[in-house]
Amino acid sequence: MITRFAAKLDKFTLFIMICLVAIGTIAIYGATSDTKLDGLHISYLYLFGAFCVPLLLLAWLDYRILVGKLSYFFYAFGIGMLVLIKFTGEHINGAVRWLSIGGFQLQPSELVKIFTVMLIAHVLGKQEGRRLRLIQDIIPISIIFIIPILLIMQQPDLGTALVFIGALVSLLWMGNIRAIYLISLIGVIAVIIGTVLWLYTANFELLSKLVEPHQLSRIQAFLDPASDPDKSWHVKNAMYAIGSGGMIGSDAHFVRKGFIPYAYSDSIYVVIGEQFGFIGSALLLLLYFLLIYRMIQIAKASRDREGSYLVIGLMGMLVFQIFVNIGMHVGLVPLTGISLPFISYGGSSLLSNMVAIGLVLSVNVHKNDLY
Repeated sequence: MITRFAAKLDKFTLFIMICLVAIGTIAIYGATSDTKLDGLHISYLYLFGAFCVPLLLLAWLDYRILVGKLSYFFYAFGIGMLVLIKFTGEHINGAVRWLSIGGFQLQPSELVKIFTVMLIAHVLGKQEGRRLRLIQDIIPISIIFIIPILLIMQQPDLGTALVFIGALVSLLWMGNIRAIYLISLIGVIAVIIGTVLWLYTANFELLSKLVEPHQLSRIQAFLDPASDPDKSWHVKNAMYAIGSGGMIGSDAHFVRKGFIPYAYSDSIYVVIGEQFGFIGSALLLLLYFLLIYRMIQIAKASRDREGSYLVIGLMGMLVFQIFVNIGMHVGLVPLTGISLPFISYGGSSLLSNMVAIGLVLSVNVHKNDLY
């Protein structure tokens, strides 16, 4: 049985994931060597080795068991963890996002992303391809997403909350939503962005009352970097560092001199851009492209709608994280706390990404099985 399972595993997806983890390990080493965090890349490898167990276990299990009625349990369990954080969560850097489990600090919101996608894949699968109705389908699906988003925003963690939006849009699009509803959703998002821009120029005092101070400073740094050099310091240095990498990389002056905060985690792309230049950045983007392309192939090959929706939801989640993390360091989007999948250091982030790959592998392994 093990031999049959090994033969069905998608080796290409595993290879791409291992390549990404290898790049992440090298980048973390470059960001932490000769600092008080020296050796963090070894911890990252240990975490990767440990998380290979749930990845392979999920790939072996039939995803239809997990995405079936069990998805309601996983979702409820995830919401329960988010509520528990409010009472027993760890306070770190002014945020309450972690639960201490033994010696491991778990960020439940990372797993709740997966649980939410699993539940929506099950709900959409029962539609059997029918057009999504506004009252009966779209609003209940949106509520399923809104509940964890609101709880995560209270931690506060805007970055992770935004990732849910990427998964929601991708699932609704593939779930056969009417074009008018999708256009309306995009319109609402555009109105919100437009309102923020208008308030920034017309009534800054009101805007400062509507958003958190740290969110306001990031909006200001994005829209008008010259207004306060201190607030735009992170993004400007990140852009200078990436530019200094040239074609093949440089001596990583900005990273080594401490000009890039959290270079080993959220700002890890800056390390790759500065140390390995355009070639290193292009290689990273190529690997991401190949991973997403392979996920699309697996979704298309699935004979079960739940499997296709599951893969598409997880893909939307990853694509959103990749775009926002890289975009915020090259000035395309405001700075926010989103990790770069398989590259940034972070146990919870790596665990959720490997769980996602395990579920994708399960869809491919069991696509021809009877259920």
